[in-house]
Amino acid sequence: VQLVQSGAELRNPGTSVRVSCKASGYAFTAYFIDWVRQAPGQGLEWMGRIDPENGGTKSAQKFQGRVSFTADTSTSTVYAELSSLRSEDTAVYFCARRERGEFDYWGQGTQVTVSS
Repeated sequence: VQLVQSGAELRNPGTSVRVSCKASGYAFTAYFIDWVRQAPGQGLEWMGRIDPENGGTKSAQKFQGRVSFTADTSTSTVYAELSSLRSEDTAVYFCARRERGEFDYWGQGTQVTVSS
């Protein structure tokens, strides 16, 4: 099983960023994919998740209206897009596969830096 994320991003405040997570080695639609971030000096923060089978999503209240999750079953890739970026969104963003309520595989992380 592998989750491979896209590379580091640098964005200006107010813009958007999309991070990808390509899955391999398992049945893509059989597991939810969650997104978690870690800001400098902070703990992990859950952002939300997507069910690749039907595209259903759930997001943390903090991010509602700013985050969207999509899945492309043709490429076994999920995407997280965060809009209206601010400096506090600077963090490492991770995708993780959810198995029975726990995360069993993680992507390598994507650094997103928001700075003018």
